[in-house]
Amino acid sequence: MVNIKLSLRAYEDWLRRELGDEVVEKDLALKHRLMSESPFAFLRATYWRWAETIFEICPELAQAPSVLAVGDMHLENFGTWRDVEGRLVWGVNDFDEAAEMPYALDLVRLVASALLSAPEGNPTAGEIASAVLDGYRHGLRAPRPIVLDRDWAWLRKRVAVGNKARAKFWRRIDKAKYMPAPAPYVEVLAGAMPHPYLHLRTARRTAGAGSLGRPRWIGVAEWQGAPAVREVKAMVPSAWTYAGHGSARGSRCQEIANGRFRANDPWYRLHGRLLVRRLSPNNRKLEIKDADGCDLLVPELLHAMGLDLANLHLGTAGAREAIVRDLEARDGNWLRASARRAVAAVTRDHKDWKKP
Repeated sequence: MVNIKLSLRAYEDWLRRELGDEVVEKDLALKHRLMSESPFAFLRATYWRWAETIFEICPELAQAPSVLAVGDMHLENFGTWRDVEGRLVWGVNDFDEAAEMPYALDLVRLVASALLSAPEGNPTAGEIASAVLDGYRHGLRAPRPIVLDRDWAWLRKRVAVGNKARAKFWRRIDKAKYMPAPAPYVEVLAGAMPHPYLHLRTARRTAGAGSLGRPRWIGVAEWQGAPAVREVKAMVPSAWTYAGHGSARGSRCQEIANGRFRANDPWYRLHGRLLVRRLSPNNRKLEIKDADGCDLLVPELLHAMGLDLANLHLGTAGAREAIVRDLEARDGNWLRASARRAVAAVTRDHKDWKKP
């Protein structure tokens, strides 16, 4: 297995070839600092490393049926948005690394991320794996989008935006350093606004972990008494194909986001290599540090995460029968055991990364 520092250098060289002079070098430096914070932060920032090593760590996963999968699956890859009907929806909301791969990888990476963030083994590996897998099996039997306006009252209560989080969002928008964005980014941002002739202010945005280094801009315009905010970022092929799995092709983020068992985000659109989406207090990612007290490790929420993964995987035609057969052939400990091996590998890489 290639040393993590050599692996990072190779990946960032590839990223520079993909983006040319658009690479945001200061954001790459931020990513390097984030990678040092904790094994969980390291996992979030290094999907390419997972892609190039996971079959060495868990070779038994390679033969699982392939689906269009999330790839960069982790505990903080869930959030809320409004669908075309204006209803509040919860589920996976980041698909930058989507690609065809064995379905089991999304499950293992989700459980591994939860183990890395679980304080002192509470909940246990067995409890986490059981909750996620139970939810996934439930989703295979009865897939449905997780729309919060009528049902899912317990989840709606957990993810509702409080006044503090709402105020924090608008402070960030107000304090952004506004400057002209490149013309292609302005064109996409303007086209995503509710009216085509609004005065648009643009600013660079730094967010996420794995996508750091790619240019990301926001556009803000006043419309009917309040600001409308959009974000656009540059996309590159999934690191899954960078690592030599499957054929290289353009981003498949919109394809998986708009699957048949999704209440789609109507503002989430891919324009060539630029992805645009709406930002608002309700169109957000839920992260551990600012989840308004929402514990991301409770069994019912882990169950819902597994369910939404099934919603996504079932967007691949014929996936259900193949996945069910594969699950039935695996022993009851497979997910916990695979996730533990993945955690051990991530922890080793994190230690190696922090060495001088």
